[in-house]
Parts: sequence; C-alpha cells; structure tokens
Amino acid sequence: MGAAGSIGRPVRRREDARILSGRSRFVDDVAAAGAVQLAFVRSPHAFARVLSVSGAFVAGADLVGQVVPAPVAAPEGMAVAAVPQPVLADGEVRYAGQPVAAVVGETRALAEDAAERVSVAYAPGACVLDPRAGPEVARWERRAGDVSGAFAGAAHVVRVEHVLPGAVASALEPRGVLVVPDRDRVTVYASVQSAHRARAQLAQMLDLPEAAIRVVVGDVGGGFGAKATLPVEAAVAVLAALELRRPVKWIESRLAAPAARGLRAAVELALDASGRVLGLRARLLADLGAYLLPNSAFGAHATAMLLAGAYDVPAVEAVVVGARTNKAPAGPSRGAGAAEAAFLIESALDAAARRLDVDPVALRRRNLVRRFPHRTALGWTYDSGDFERCLDTALALADVAPSAPGVLAGTGVSLCVTRSGGLAEHAAVARGADGRVEVRAGSIPSGKGQRTVLAQIAADRLGVDVDRVTVLTGDTDALAEGVGSFTSRSTVMGGSAVAAAAEDLAAGGPGVARFASEQVFGCVACVAVVHVVRATGAVRVVRVVAVDDAGVVVNPLLAEGQLVGGALHGLGAALGEAVAYDEAGRPPTSPPDRPIVVPEVETAFVATPSPLNPLGLKGVAEAGAIATPAAIANALADVLGGIRLDPPFTAEKVWQALQ
Repeated sequence: MGAAGSIGRPVRRREDARILSGRSRFVDDVAAAGAVQLAFVRSPHAFARVLSVSGAFVAGADLVGQVVPAPVAAPEGMAVAAVPQPVLADGEVRYAGQPVAAVVGETRALAEDAAERVSVAYAPGACVLDPRAGPEVARWERRAGDVSGAFAGAAHVVRVEHVLPGAVASALEPRGVLVVPDRDRVTVYASVQSAHRARAQLAQMLDLPEAAIRVVVGDVGGGFGAKATLPVEAAVAVLAALELRRPVKWIESRLAAPAARGLRAAVELALDASGRVLGLRARLLADLGAYLLPNSAFGAHATAMLLAGAYDVPAVEAVVVGARTNKAPAGPSRGAGAAEAAFLIESALDAAARRLDVDPVALRRRNLVRRFPHRTALGWTYDSGDFERCLDTALALADVAPSAPGVLAGTGVSLCVTRSGGLAEHAAVARGADGRVEVRAGSIPSGKGQRTVLAQIAADRLGVDVDRVTVLTGDTDALAEGVGSFTSRSTVMGGSAVAAAAEDLAAGGPGVARFASEQVFGCVACVAVVHVVRATGAVRVVRVVAVDDAGVVVNPLLAEGQLVGGALHGLGAALGEAVAYDEAGRPPTSPPDRPIVVPEVETAFVATPSPLNPLGLKGVAEAGAIATPAAIANALADVLGGIRLDPPFTAEKVWQALQ
C-alpha cells in the first residue's frame, strides 16, 4: 500500500490475523505469576438491610476510610442527587446482584466456592421496580420558542407514548481487571474504553496519586458503552492486590451489569394544516436504577437534546426526570440517548402522517433541516449535512420484498441525527531511524479496527506506507494524557489528534498534539421491510437499508462493517432485547430464547465533511443502532394499520395487535 491516498482506501484490519490466530491479549489472556482470583458475594434481594457478614475476605464495613464511590457527573443544567454506587454494600442492598463482600482463591473455581461459603444475614424489604413509583434523583428542563403558542394555534396535535425497555450492553468479552502490585505503584490491566479516565477514577476512589497507577488496555472484546467507566469491583481488586502484595484478577460473571435505555416517554407534536411541525413537547421518565454511575444521567439528557431529530422544529419543551428503582444502575449503550430520541420523533412523525393522511416521506421532507450550520431549539448545533440526500439514497436502494400467502408486509422509514466527538483527544507521533513511524493515541480500539484507521491517517500525513506505521494505544505510561472511545469519537477526535501530531512532526516539531472541537453531527436514513405471519404474529425483518453521512470516510471497508454491525445491533434491540425482572426484582439468569433471522443489509455513504476537524470526519459506529429500531417500528405500524407497539416486538405482542 503506497502512501498517497491512504485515506479513503479499504485497507483490511491489521488486527485480525493476530486475534484469529489466538495471539490476542484480552484481560483474561494476561498472566501474572502468583495471581489469585477475586470473586464477589452478591445480594439475592432487590432491597434488604444487611444484618451481618461473616467469612469474607472483605466486606463493606472494612472499606470505610479506604475507598469512596466514584463521583456522579451531571449534564449541563441537570440537578442530580448524590447517590453514587457504593463499592461494597454497607448496611443495605438496593438491587439484586449488588456486591456485598469479596473473597480470593488460588483459582477462579476455588474463589467462587469460597464466595458460596460466606454467610450474609438479610432483612428483605419491598422493592420498587416501576420508575413511576420511585423517588426523583435527577431533573432537567428546557424550553425554547413559543411552545404554548405553537400548540394553541395548531391544526393538529399528535401524541405518542412509549415504554422503551432496559437493555444490557453485553460484549463478547466481559468486564475485568488484573492488578499487579510493584513496590510503590500498581499496574491495572483492564477491559475499558479509556485508560486515562480509568486511572483518574481509581486515583479518586482510592485517594492515590495518578502516578501510582498505570492502566494498560490491550485488546477489548467490545465496549458499547458498558466499559466507559470502571466497575466498582475494580477498586476492590486494587485494594486486595495492595494488601496481599500479589496480583489479583477479577473477570465479570455478567450478573447485574448496567442497563441502558429504560425510558417512559410521551411526545406531542403540534402541526399546521400543511404538516409543518410548529412545536414539540416531551416528558421523559428515565429508570436510573438503584445508584448513579458517573455517566448514568447522560443518556436521558441526550435523548431530550436530540428529540427534534433531523427536523427544523422552532419550539421545543422537554422535561426529564430520573427515578430511582431497585434495579442495576443505568449506564450507556451504543447510540446512548440518540437511539431513544430517534425512536420517539420518528414514531411521532409516522403517527402524524397517518393522522393527516399524507405520505410519511413527504411529511419528513416538509420539515427537514436544510441550512447548515443549524442550531436546534434546545441549543445543539448541527455543523453540516444533507439530510434529504441521505433519505433519497436510502429510498432509491429500498426494494420491497414480496411476501408469501398468509404473510403481511410493511415498510418503515427513519431519518436520524447522530453525534460524535466533543472533548479533547491526545496523540504523539515519532519517526525512527529506520523510517518507521510510531503512533500513540488516547483512543481505545474495541473491535472497530481503530489501529488500522489511525495508521492510515498518519501514513497519509507523513507520506509513508501504511505498513510502516505502528499504533500503540491504551497505556497511561506511553501517553501522558488521553480521553478514550465513546460517542463515536475514536476517529473524529483520535484521528484528528493523530493528524495534528503527524503534521507537527513533519514541520519539525515534537510530534505531540492535543485536538479539541465541538461535537459533530451526521445523519443516517434507514428503510426496513418486515414480514409478519398473520396466524402467529411472528416478525421477520427481511431487508434493511442504511445510508450514513459519516463525513470523510477513512476506511470504507471498516465503515461498512460498523454500519452493518450497528444495524444488526438495532435489530436485536427491536426484536429481542429487554431486561425483565420478576416481582422480587431479580433479573433473568439466562437470555430469552428468541432466535432472530439476520436480514439482507445494504449500506451506502453520503459525505458532507465536518468543518470542525481537519479531515472532515464524523462518527459511524453508532449510526445503524440508532436508526434501525425506529425504521422497524414504523414498518410494523404499517403492517398493523397504525397500531404502535413498544419494543421488543415479540410474536405475542404482534399477534394480540392483529386481533
């Protein structure tokens, strides 16, 4: 591969050969001599007083003065209660699966056996599972434009209500850490989406200087938001390693992982006689679970800010309330907030089209944002875009698959805004005596081929062969500062930082850069075709078209993979995903048996480069997950004559609607 035009080439992922040949380095692949395994005793109750704990290596009372919970962050303007997740329960438990105590063993099996021998006395109490009955722990309100006037003068007012179930971002590799103590510092090998943020979180929780902690992130087998912050178990592992002076490993058992998207919503649109949207009102009730993680409140805030979607809505009122329940704490999942906003505005527009008896695509065209930059009523600025071109391209690719006798067919459209970037990112680029280039970046690959993309950017800027570029990520000793990978920022921010560092090196500088910009916005149009068996209600999505404005695409091959993967992620969210608790507040121990047939997925890209970074980049990883559930919901409503269901769209729900 030559240097010229490295950006835009479909270079195959350089990581694949190593991982497929078994030379990966996930946390559980890292060995340390003398390591012991850490296991946790978890509450079987959703709410209970803890009367006593005996036989544990460490319990909540033992941590007083040694560790504090990770602080809760709040979006701008949101009031958030101080109810952070305790490291170990002390005095009470508030969700089934909450860690109460920890033990160590020479092997994982021995540690788990020891955990079963720990005696915990509980006094169970009644649990709250419905957020409508839970106390308020977060609130955010914003109004812009003449909302009252818009609704008072509207020819039509359309209201939709939906309950979006909680879903767990369950990656192939569970969360985990290996902590290796060494004299005056510890090295923490972790499966996380940010090495530097993980270091800062541990330093704050354990009252240690950051210099005393090194975080190393090797291969990450998927993140999807669940690994954006360290789990509380990691702090216990560090304390155990410091006390025992031995390496300590903990690998998650997938119990009580954070859940995302739990939301009750009511959205109203005010429209004039021609179908122009005059105003929008929304009430969002977010289930934030038993405690607040550092990022628990951000998903619902993003939902509110993105409710207008790709449409020019002059007046918006949004109220967000976060409620406390006896469930696992809330956290982000792929497309956090944006997927929920897309589902709500696209459902409301389809319902409005049916009310006005107009074509749903025509109604969307009537309301599209067409001039950029565009500042939304609630205050975010879309930097660039061509929303109608995305829509036109998707419609041109959409073929309606014929259905068999007894099978009903429906088609649905969604047009959704995606966001990426924000905050700063850091990178360093150096050239060796042999001409080889080393890139160090704050971005964290998690299966997206990020090392390949960053190598392409550095090769393009330095005029070298991409095969002569090595990319190092995820080591706080190798790069002084970094932010990490979430909100589709890996290429937008990390790639821009690498480009800036490479240009600095080429100009005779040290090859170090910090890149900062506002978040950038893209658009994804999706068309879904569904078939429903009339006799059973079984739903099959037979075709999905996804067209994404990702700005300048560095690697079309990898971008297509992300778009397809996101669409399939969205397919699962629409048809199968929901965290269901029994009446005692216990989550299921195994996933429901809902096999999903993978449909034909066709993708395309539209490029309107962002003016906010030197390469014109936008994010791509979350686009399919944001747009696909909304398109499937609209396709199903097409089948059901306008009846709108809450996901997941099971055969039972659909059959009942057909009756």
